[in-house]
Amino acid sequence: MRLLNKKAIISGASKGLGAAIAKAYVKEGAQVVICARNKDALFQKQAELQAIAPINNKIIAQPTDVVSLEQVNSLIKTAEKEWGGLDILVANAGIYGPKGPLENLDWQAWSDAIDINLKGTVLQCRAVIPLLKKQKKGKIIILSGGGATKPMPYFSAYASSKAGIVRFSETLAEELKKFNIDVMSISPGALNTGFLDEVLKAGSENVGPDFYQAALKQSKSGGTPLELAAELAVYLATEVANGITGKLISAVWDRWDNLHEYFPKISNSDIFTLRRIIS
Repeated sequence: MRLLNKKAIISGASKGLGAAIAKAYVKEGAQVVICARNKDALFQKQAELQAIAPINNKIIAQPTDVVSLEQVNSLIKTAEKEWGGLDILVANAGIYGPKGPLENLDWQAWSDAIDINLKGTVLQCRAVIPLLKKQKKGKIIILSGGGATKPMPYFSAYASSKAGIVRFSETLAEELKKFNIDVMSISPGALNTGFLDEVLKAGSENVGPDFYQAALKQSKSGGTPLELAAELAVYLATEVANGITGKLISAVWDRWDNLHEYFPKISNSDIFTLRRIIS
């Protein structure tokens, strides 16, 4: 078991990719605290994970809104009280937000997406840093998305927040490097989750005909398996990946299963980062 006795918080873990990552972590021996806003779905997932957990591994579930300072701090205190420390944060909670031409979007909905995706991620990281610094090591794994690396018309809040997350993770990685705390971003690929359902429900008039047709095709093909990004999240949390930090890795397109073998050569390069290419 590659994560035996490791202690992790995983946000947005009641369904979709967060649930898949939590399942992969539990199977690898990790003790986890899962959080999400939907209490019923969260506690149901807790029961499912507890059923497959190794003996003596307790699965903790705590309803949490990641935009709430009080709730996020309470989440971290729960982990500290239960375990006395923390090894890994997987900041996965996020939403698509409003869809359509910017001038037609509800401003509060647009702002809420920034709050959840960007500020909520920053808040989770901010809260765990003192625990990780105390033990002089740790892992922060942030879930990005396609909006970080290419324009996404009609998804301006989502794209803006995801790009912000990646640059934030690069910045935080530099701040925490001397404490042996690794910070990485993951692009999981095109997943058949609730996000896809939202796109199909919104229709081509709100998401654009090209994006809608791509979503239809994805719904039939099955999309990228959730397990692929979950396995990447496991790999980055392992001891073998220690020192891999400050990068954005695509679960689908990048050669990451042996990243530890060649990472020293690229650690100071622009590979796997958001950069302007100079001609």
